Amino acid sequence: MDHAADAHRTDLMTITRFVLNEQTKHPESRGDFSILLSHIVLGCKFVCSAVNKAGLAKLLGLAGETNVQAKDQKKLDVLSNEVFIKALVSSGRTCILVSEEDEEATFVEPAKRGKYCVVFDPLDGSSNIDCGVSIGTIFGIYMIKEGHEPNLEDVLQPGMNMLAAGYCMYGSSCTLVLSTGSGVNGFTLDPSLGEFILTHPYIKIPKKGKIYSVNEGNAKNWDGPTTKYVQSCKYPTDGSSPKSLRYIGSMVADVHRTLLYGGIFLYPGDKKSPNGKLRVLYEVFPMSFLMEQAGGQAFTGKQRALELVPEKIHERSPIFLGSYDDVEEIKKLYAAEEKN
Repeated sequence: MDHAADAHRTDLMTITRFVLNEQTKHPESRGDFSILLSHIVLGCKFVCSAVNKAGLAKLLGLAGETNVQAKDQKKLDVLSNEVFIKALVSSGRTCILVSEEDEEATFVEPAKRGKYCVVFDPLDGSSNIDCGVSIGTIFGIYMIKEGHEPNLEDVLQPGMNMLAAGYCMYGSSCTLVLSTGSGVNGFTLDPSLGEFILTHPYIKIPKKGKIYSVNEGNAKNWDGPTTKYVQSCKYPTDGSSPKSLRYIGSMVADVHRTLLYGGIFLYPGDKKSPNGKLRVLYEVFPMSFLMEQAGGQAFTGKQRALELVPEKIHERSPIFLGSYDDVEEIKKLYAAEEKN
């Protein structure tokens, strides 16, 4: 990449321009989806600014309440949740919002209602804020079935029905990765312009990777296929080099690295948490959607992740996602166990 030349580029593809270009491919479009995305982008910019100032503004530390997942809420969690709820409601394009921080779904009042449902985790990995590790926002967008009053069934759909999904990572730079169903693109926030600029066009995950990412502290509780797979990463029997272990513990950061460098991210179920820890609607589905759009795979240990039909808004599921060949290997191990 020629950074010197980049510094003098004047023809910048901003995320707004990109979304409007995509809109022109759909002549029937009225621009509602573009308006919704612009409000999500605004929420990301606001949270990015708050995360950068957190240490100075005393936003760190606990807000004193515990959320629906029984995790102590950080002040930044609460702020991020409010920011996204307000940004999404004020867009006038949403009807149902599901947030990791709220026990119940939010139904938008009829006067401000639109046709989209947004599921999101406003600040994933927030336990890492105090030590400066990358954290992020994850979101997915559904459209409601027209001709009826919005209800929870509109959100409890399989992930393959999503129209768009993405995440925004707040780290050394602020990166927004987005798919509207035709490939994956990455944008980086230019602080001097206050704009997200296209820096990673058409992201494709390598077919096979050299990295595996899992919390090995849970190894004693894993099932057979996960144990065998991780063993094969460390001690391959085919003469290849062992894979490297990289685990940050912030889903956005771990998945972002997997997307760019290849490899596999695992959060299996175990004896302690048979359904794993990650939530289906706003963690598993958006990340699986992005992985498949980038040419990878996502698997729950039983089925393709995007075919799962959730029954509750905060339902959990095991997940294995990443490079096509790496996920294929773990699928074979689960298939072999099922036969036995």
